[in-house]
Amino acid sequence: MARTDELAAGIGRSIRRARKDAGLTQQQLGELAGLSDRTIREIEIGTGRPGLASVLTVLAVLGLNLEVSP
Repeated sequence: MARTDELAAGIGRSIRRARKDAGLTQQQLGELAGLSDRTIREIEIGTGRPGLASVLTVLAVLGLNLEVSP
């Protein structure tokens, strides 16, 4: 499970960086993505267990892509 936690934390860091670069607060990003600011906060710090659809929505709002490789 540690690998999953590391992955979630890495995705969260990328989302936080992109959000800040876009000049958005967690609340603003949540509104754009249709999610609560709590969910955004949990995604950014890699806690909680947001659904994949939520994470993909946030990525899309920020213009980010999810790349999966073996």
